[in-house]
Parts: sequence; structure tokens; C-alpha cells
Amino acid sequence: MFRFVFSLVLFLTPVLGMTQATTKISGFAPDYVGQTVELFEIEDYFSMREQLIATTTVKEDSTFDFQFFNEITQRVIVKSNKNTGFLYIQPKGNYEIYLPSSNRYDAYRPLGNEVEIAFFNLDSTDINYQILAFDKWMNTFLGTYFPSKRINGSEFVSQLEIFKENAEKYYEKDTSLFLKTHVRFSIAALDDIQFAGARNRYEKFDFYLDNFPVSYTSDSYMNYINSFYANIIPKLSKETNDKVYLGILKSSPTMIINALAKEYTLRPTLVKTSKGDKMIGNARLRELVMIKGLSSVYYSADYPKTNILKVLDSLSIYSMFAENKVIAKNLIYRLTELVPGAKSPDFLLTTSDHKVRTLSSYAGKYVYLHFFSASNKESVKELDLMKSIYDRYKGEVNFISIYEKDENLTKKSREIFKSIPWEFFELDPDDQLYKTFKPSSYPFYVLIDQAGYLVGIPALSPKPNGQYLSIDKVFFDIKKMNEREKR
Repeated sequence: MFRFVFSLVLFLTPVLGMTQATTKISGFAPDYVGQTVELFEIEDYFSMREQLIATTTVKEDSTFDFQFFNEITQRVIVKSNKNTGFLYIQPKGNYEIYLPSSNRYDAYRPLGNEVEIAFFNLDSTDINYQILAFDKWMNTFLGTYFPSKRINGSEFVSQLEIFKENAEKYYEKDTSLFLKTHVRFSIAALDDIQFAGARNRYEKFDFYLDNFPVSYTSDSYMNYINSFYANIIPKLSKETNDKVYLGILKSSPTMIINALAKEYTLRPTLVKTSKGDKMIGNARLRELVMIKGLSSVYYSADYPKTNILKVLDSLSIYSMFAENKVIAKNLIYRLTELVPGAKSPDFLLTTSDHKVRTLSSYAGKYVYLHFFSASNKESVKELDLMKSIYDRYKGEVNFISIYEKDENLTKKSREIFKSIPWEFFELDPDDQLYKTFKPSSYPFYVLIDQAGYLVGIPALSPKPNGQYLSIDKVFFDIKKMNEREKR
């Protein structure tokens, strides 16, 4: 599922031994000529933050190629022309790819699609080949037995056990830990869809997770951890939950992690050794789950946000595990980015007469940011609604419309702008403002208060939603509040 576009480029660093771990990607992308392609690795599967690995451009003959330093097997994301996709890469991997502009049966999405990459000459030992082969095997099993699950649950369960045993035997001697982890936790996910005779939570932990190494770069493993420990804190026993809560109130990672050790699926285990009894256990997993659990309750009114951020900040600095430091740091970023109540990022806009506008330019009044597309029918319809709202509340709110620069706009579309009575700005598609506010679809609205704090993102639109709520009611309340303050 990949949006790809590459060209020649990449850093050849004269570091000893680098060539041994160089990964190469080349291919054919006729719909992306001249386009820039960005390749990202996933820093962690909790925050899903991405880090740029390389960029390149598709050449005039529709080909691209680049190479980069890579020491691990991992899933990577490719982005180009608003489209995204993924593939797996491994050290010294050499990939030939065809990159389509869209998938045949997918509807067109103005903000970009996911596309599937086709491989040429893919070696049977490559991780993509092996994962695709297993996934096909698993999907064939599901297609054969899952439809009958409602009719004959016992047959599905028995066939699932046979499938597990066959997969275990087939991959038993494989040397790729990444592949074996993918197989193990893809099968673990199947345990969550059966009902008769299903393993309970503790049995699943014993069978799949207990003493298994934390696999930060495996999407299958991390997806399973995300699911298995979803909303873990509310699921704890009352005694353990109370201790965790006290640890949060005291902003103490030590108190919280000690409390979590009472949970069966996070406990250390007592084993007998030649030197006496010893407590062992996956402290790495316990801390990882603590980080996830704290981020899950961050938006709950029952837990103090400031204390949670203090604990995560402490872990981002003092954790014994480098990977957990990164995850804690990234989750702080995710939890505090662009959510109602957070400080709004600043922005920089330039008017047609070259005057600069920043967030501070609108201080003292609410700001209603409106992202739209002149070629999007829904956007155009809502402009008429906005005009009537603007007439009623222009004294209380600054209206700002932003649209993407498009050389192919029709004359009729451009006529729309002449009727807009408030400020509007034409920006390049890659302008920083889009990266900052991340409009997920058009039209998209953001409401910022007089002091520069986010009130709504996305904010209500002029058009009533399913609950018959629109931004009109919000602006009406703002106007009443301002009138009371003046009196």
C-alpha cells in the first residue's frame, strides 16, 4: 500500500562498513515524473511519529533510484504527491518497484490515497516476499473457515489450532526473527476473533507474550501490544488502580511501575537459581505498558494531565531503555499537539499587499481558520453559509480562509474569491501551515480564542452536523459573553 516516488539522490557517507548495510530502491513511476518522494521510518508504534530517511525525485524517463544506510529490518512509509504507502526493508536489500498513482477500486481522495506497490524480481528470501506469502496463507485460511464461524464455531476453533501448529512447524527453523515475530503475532491476533474455547487474557499472555522480547520495530508485535494492553489502567484491580493513581498524583514513575508489577500480565516471576530465588520479569515491557497506559488516560477528567506529563518527561530522560525514552518523548509531543486547550501554534501569512499576518496580529478576538478547496463542491457550498455568519459575528471573530494554490482552477472557481468579504490567502500545497494544522479533509475549521489557545480542532462548521450543532451557536455565546464583559 504505497505511494512512492523516487529519483536519484542519497547520502553516501564515507563511514567504514556503511556499504555492507546499504539498502537500494529503484523502480518505475510514470505518474510521478518530476515529483519528490520522501521515505520515512516509524520512530515508534504508539505515537506513530515518523522520521525522514531520504528524499529523491522521479526522472523524466519515469525511473527513480536511491540508496541509504539501513541496519535493521523494518517497515517504512513512502510519501509523494499526498499519497502514501509502505514496504519492508532489510539491510543490503535491493528493491525494484512499480509505483501506481492509485488503486483500481479506490475512490479518488483530494487529500491523497494509499497505493499498493508492486515488486519486480523479488527474491524469495526477502522479508516482503515472506510476509506476503504468509499473509496470503493466513487469508486463505480465514476465507475458508471464518465465514462458517457463526454456523460452526467449534470447527473454526479446531481448524485454527491446526493452522497454528502448521505455521509453527513451517517457520520453526527460519532464522529471521522479524518474520517469526510477524507470524507469531499475526496468529495471536486470530485468537481475538474466535469465541468457543478461546484462550482467556492470562492464557494469551502466557502463550504469546511472557518472556518474549519486546520487538519495537515489528508492526505486528506492537499492534498486538496496543490491542492487548488497551485501556490497561481502568482494567486493573481496585487495589492496583489506587496505587497507580497515587503514583500519578505524586508524579512518581517508580510508584506506578511497582504498582503495575501486581498485574499478572506485567508481573516479575520468581525462579530458582543456583544462587537462590530470583525475581525476573520483563521490566522493559512493564515500563512500555506504563507509558501506554498513562497516555491512554491523559484525556480523562479523573487524571491530572500535568502529573502525567511530568512522569512521561521523567521517563524520556531517565528510563533504562533507550527505545522507551523515545516513545515517552514522542507521546508528550502527541498529547500536547493541537488539541483543544493547548496553545495554538503560530502562523505566518502574507497579504496581497505584502503585509505580514501572524497569530498575534489577531490578538484580542477569536480566530476562525477556514481551510478549503475552490474545486471542492462542499467547500463552495459552505462559503455561502459562512458569509451570513460573518455578517453577524465579524465584530467578535476574525475570519481567515486558506486555500491551496492550483494553476488549473477554472475562471468560475476563481470568481468565488471576489465574493469573500474577509481575509483569504492562497498557499502552496507544501506550505508549513498545512503541516502545522493538518487539515484532514475540506472544508476544515480551527477555532482559536483571544489568548491564542485552541478551542476547536476541528471546529464546528457553518453547516449543522448530525447533532444539529454548528459554529453559529458558539459564536452567539461568544458575542453574549463579550457583551456581558462590556457591561
